[in-house]
Amino acid sequence: MKLLLTSGGISNDAIKKSFFNLVNKKPEDISLAFIPTASNVEQGDKKEWLIKDLIDLKNLNLKSISIVDISAVERKIWEPQLMEADVLFFEGGNTFHLMEWVDKSGLEKILPELLKTKVYVGVSAGSMILSPDLLLNTLQKLYKEDLKRTENMNGIKFVDFYVLPHYNNSHFSKRTKENVLEATKDIKSKIYALDDNSAIEVIDGNTKIISDGDFLEVN
Repeated sequence: MKLLLTSGGISNDAIKKSFFNLVNKKPEDISLAFIPTASNVEQGDKKEWLIKDLIDLKNLNLKSISIVDISAVERKIWEPQLMEADVLFFEGGNTFHLMEWVDKSGLEKILPELLKTKVYVGVSAGSMILSPDLLLNTLQKLYKEDLKRTENMNGIKFVDFYVLPHYNNSHFSKRTKENVLEATKDIKSKIYALDDNSAIEVIDGNTKIISDGDFLEVN
């Protein structure tokens, strides 16, 4: 299984190189399915992240980019598009909303089979759902999101560590080293706090940090 877990997408040359190494095809031969589902419930201006990520992908000069919202269409529509793609690109947004639809749509059940021949790329929420669970209490402290939720949710469990995206991002003042360490002090598993120029490459369980920026490894 090949995974590329990012905070801010294909944001620099180091992450781009990892992307192409994982896919192992020429750009003009790569088909990518862009899954925007996590972004659906996020309000406000999306040009600095959702639109930016699509532009970054367009600039890779891939063969094709399809937009596949697993919450908007029936499985008979989205499944063939995912099967035809070389890359499944899970955009950021609300982690719980994305996980709910990965489960509800039936995608979670077929994802292991799909990833025998495809590369998974996650951005923010798209990276976080692969962990053992969604770290509700930590997200409430650091991200000020999902404050009305009282129950945590299981993740897909493709990795045994946690990803905290947008580390040291000026738009999210709580995501500093001091606050991350305090919010995760009771978590025994490994945690990677990634800035938007960092990513984690996972090949059959072997993990490698890809970074032209800053990251924090805990535990």
